[in-house]
Amino acid sequence: MEPAFKRILLKLSGEVLAGEQKTGIDFDMVETVCKRIKTIVGMGVQVGIVIGGGNFWRGRSSGSMDRNRADSMGMLATVINCLALCDTLEQMDVKATVMTAVEMNKIAEFFTARDAIKHLEAGEVVIFGAGTGSPFFSTDTGAALRAAEIKADVIFKATNVDGVYDSDPRKNPDAKMYDTLSHSEVLANDLHVMDAAAASLCRDQDINILVFNLNDPDNIVRAVSGEKIGTLVK
Repeated sequence: MEPAFKRILLKLSGEVLAGEQKTGIDFDMVETVCKRIKTIVGMGVQVGIVIGGGNFWRGRSSGSMDRNRADSMGMLATVINCLALCDTLEQMDVKATVMTAVEMNKIAEFFTARDAIKHLEAGEVVIFGAGTGSPFFSTDTGAALRAAEIKADVIFKATNVDGVYDSDPRKNPDAKMYDTLSHSEVLANDLHVMDAAAASLCRDQDINILVFNLNDPDNIVRAVSGEKIGTLVK
């Protein structure tokens, strides 16, 4: 099957890797996700990935801790997740590279857009860690930034809901899911697709965002195949 996209940026939350245990890493879940990544790589899609670190640490929940230090801890948490994902992919014979926004040369490659694109064009999955490398920016913003830098066709934001709703579907059974939205509508209505900095960057750089549910991991393959799922922000 011919994929609908040549190069994607897949945004995963750290909680996804935790599975039902909610914290840490559930390697059964990691393997489940990696199998689908292997499938789309086999379809000829170039895959970049940004992973959050919320299964280990959330800087904004750190109470009175200095925000710079708390966010640094969050960056390190994302790198742990990156290494777990990379190792699982390599065990499946999928070439993968971890690149970080903060230099840690004994653990991962330091990110440059030029080298990342070279890896992608060579058929490697590139996993981006440490967010933007700066405090006060979320991994959503990191995903938007990396998508712009590697010239991704789209950001896939894999979540635990089917798409973008006008209110929280877990609290409001009458919540309406959108099929499509504009970036400006997301910002004007504070719809929490991504934080405002990420949404603004995607709008300014004309990057589409497809939001879909990862509770069914096959949705990754469906999305790459061009099937109509989730909510498209364009």
